[in-house]
Amino acid sequence: MCVLNGDFVKLHQLFICWKDFGELNRHDGINNMHGWFLKLFKSGTQNSKAGEKSAGGASYESKSSSSASSEGTSVAKPQQLKIALSSELRWKRKYDVFVCHSFAQKDTEEAERLVSFLETPPRSLRCFLWHRDSCPGGAISTEFCKALENSHIRVLLITPSFLQDDWCSYMMHQTLGERPMSNTMIPLLLDLAHSQYPQELRFYYYIDLSRNPDYGFNVVNKTVQSYLEKLIQSEEELNQSLGDSSCTSDGRDNT
Repeated sequence: MCVLNGDFVKLHQLFICWKDFGELNRHDGINNMHGWFLKLFKSGTQNSKAGEKSAGGASYESKSSSSASSEGTSVAKPQQLKIALSSELRWKRKYDVFVCHSFAQKDTEEAERLVSFLETPPRSLRCFLWHRDSCPGGAISTEFCKALENSHIRVLLITPSFLQDDWCSYMMHQTLGERPMSNTMIPLLLDLAHSQYPQELRFYYYIDLSRNPDYGFNVVNKTVQSYLEKLIQSEEELNQSLGDSSCTSDGRDNT
């Protein structure tokens, strides 16, 4: 086939343009693929981070009985709280909170701060402190056991000194023996790593005061208030069920 020089030049130029265009498309495709992969990777990373944040929040919320529920259900309405604080069931025990701590100076000061917070109105809770409320000259074990028995909630201020104190260990095991797996014990951690948390309490969530003491004090207060409210509610339900069974046994309300 005969091709003129001018036509050959044009065909050669066309071939070069087509080749460059192909290279350009190929690079664009690679760039597009690269951009798409980066976008997908970023999206996946953001989603995983969001998931981790959500999971971490749920885990943290569960330790404090969930922030939403604690603020929505644990915080009593003024009228409900007033009824709970004036309830006869509450006053059947001498103390609302028994605070167990070591005799180390720092632990004693932290326990005093917690008690001061809980006893200040409008919270107005009744607390037991060893060095303040024990009868002078009384046997330590007797005094502690009486106070423990006469308290609704037991707070353990767990510190390095607490772990080395024989009386603290005795009171912790006494609490566990009397009310195992109950919601009447609140462990508070201070200056203590998670790995040092007592194995006996591994089924109990704790509040870390090292992060935010004020928040921890508030959680203790809400927990005590919630306990008192549920105590009254349980008593009312029991009385109602006894009343219903009484009506049924009399035969006057068999329907």
